[in-house]
Amino acid sequence: MPAFEAAYKAGADFIEVDIRTTSDGKLVLMHDGSTDRTAGVKNEISKMTFDEVRSLDAGSSFSPDFKGTRVPTFDEALSFVEGKMGIYMDCKQASAKDLVDAVHAHHMQDHVVVYCGRQLCRGILELEPAMKLMPEARNAVSAQTLIDSLHLKVLAFDASDFKDDVISVAKTANVDIYVDRLGSADNEASWQDAVDRGAAGIQTDKPAELAAYLKSKGYR
Repeated sequence: MPAFEAAYKAGADFIEVDIRTTSDGKLVLMHDGSTDRTAGVKNEISKMTFDEVRSLDAGSSFSPDFKGTRVPTFDEALSFVEGKMGIYMDCKQASAKDLVDAVHAHHMQDHVVVYCGRQLCRGILELEPAMKLMPEARNAVSAQTLIDSLHLKVLAFDASDFKDDVISVAKTANVDIYVDRLGSADNEASWQDAVDRGAAGIQTDKPAELAAYLKSKGYR
């Protein structure tokens, strides 16, 4: 939650959340399937109850300043952003119904993008067509198939598929391009390249710097 607050203050339009399901069916936020890297306890989220997950210290591994920070629920993230930001949902392990129910509870169906595999995308589409599905483009053929079968409005790109032929497929279909510019690509030159090649969204670990750069160029 401190990271989400910082992203909002930095001027980010979305936060990204990695969603997993506990053994007793609660949606919590954790990138890894295991809790050892971020909480120092070697266990799988899917095998832990919500109370077990909630008892973890998920902040100390990042900084003493965040000691005692708890693993947030998806519901808490939705409550935080409701009315002020969007959510980029990276669906690691969760059912379509649980995801849609949580989003509906906060009236956020028009303010999310959902990164997921084809099967989960289909499940969500059946339950809530308003939610923007955002599978990985992968290549030109895959991108076209996904656009046609899932009626996409957004496609996800990373360094491996942000290529002219794949970008062209998205542009021809009038589908928004959201591109990952993390790591060595998280800099002004790569941000500008993404904008020049048609990106509508840029994923970054430097939200304050990116927001300032886009504002300086008149993009926002």
